[in-house]
Amino acid sequence: MSWLISKRKILFFFLFSCSCFFQSCQRVSDKIEPTLSYAVQDKYLLSLPSPFPPLTEEEKTQDWGKEMQIGFGFAHELDLYQAITAFKRAEFLVPKTETVRIQEIEYEILLCYYMGKKYQDVIYTFEHSSLRHANQTFPAFHDLLLILYETYQHEGKENQAERMLQAIQYNYPEEGEKLILSTALIQADFPKIKSIASAPPDKPYLDHLLEDYSARKKSVGTAQGLNALLPGAGYFYLGQNQSGTTAFFLNGLFIAASAYFFCDGNIPAGIIFTSFEAGWYFGGIYGAGLEAKSYNERLYESMASPMMNRERLFPALMLNYAF
Repeated sequence: MSWLISKRKILFFFLFSCSCFFQSCQRVSDKIEPTLSYAVQDKYLLSLPSPFPPLTEEEKTQDWGKEMQIGFGFAHELDLYQAITAFKRAEFLVPKTETVRIQEIEYEILLCYYMGKKYQDVIYTFEHSSLRHANQTFPAFHDLLLILYETYQHEGKENQAERMLQAIQYNYPEEGEKLILSTALIQADFPKIKSIASAPPDKPYLDHLLEDYSARKKSVGTAQGLNALLPGAGYFYLGQNQSGTTAFFLNGLFIAASAYFFCDGNIPAGIIFTSFEAGWYFGGIYGAGLEAKSYNERLYESMASPMMNRERLFPALMLNYAF
C-alpha cells in the first residue's frame, strides 16, 4: 500500500512539473505595450482662446447666461466638476430657440469631460447632443474631431476612431498626418514610425528616439537565454541584482536538496524537490522575459512621452481652443 501511495505521489509531482514547464515556457512577445501620458499645463489651457463669441450684455442678464458665466469661471480654474454642473444648468434654462448657444453649451460640457479624461461621458454627451450634426461651420469643429478621435481610440472603438481620422484627414490634412504619427508612437508601432521618419520632411526627433531606444533596450531572448544557462543571470542582465541573487540561491538550494535526496536513496523526496526546482527554474526563464519586456516599456515611455509633449503630438496638445 505504501508503495502504491509513493507511486501516486511521484505521478502527481511529475504532472505538476510538466504543468510548470509548459506554463513557464510560454513565449514572451517582443512587442511592447507602453502607456504614454501627456501633461496639459494650466498656463497652456488659459492661453487658448474660446471658439465662440462672448455672451452679449443681454444674454448675461438671462438665467442661462448667468450659469454659463459661472461655468466659465470654474472652467478657467479647472474645477471641471463644478463647471459641468453650471453648464448643464445653463443647458436646462436656455430657450430651445437658441440653437447656436445650445450647441456651444453642449461642446463646453463635452470639453470638460475630455479634459477630465471621462471618455465614456464624452461619447455619451456627443451621441445625445446636436454636436452629432456639427460641420465645418461649427467654430470648434477641428477640436471636436480631435477630441472624438482620441476618445474613441482610448475606448477601443476602432471603427469610430477611423471615421474621425478620415474626417480629420479630409478637412485638416496636416493634422491628420500628425495623428497618424501620434497613434504609431502611442502604440509603439516601430515599422510605422520608421516609415514616417524616413519620409520628408526630416524629423530628427524621431531619428533620435529610434536610435536611442535601439541602443538601450534589452533583448527578451537574451534575458531568457541567460536565465536558462544560469538561474538569476537574466535578472542581472536587466540590472535587477536583488532578484537575480534571490533566483540564484533559491535554485541552488532546491538543486542541492534534490541531489541530496537522490544520493541518499530517497527517490520520492528527490522527485518532489526536483519538481519544485522545475517550477522555479522555468518560471525564472519566463519571468526574466516578462521583466525584459517591462524594462523596454518603461524605457520607451521615458523617452517617447517627453518627446510627444515637446512636439505637441498628443491630440490634446493640438487643440486650437479651450474655454
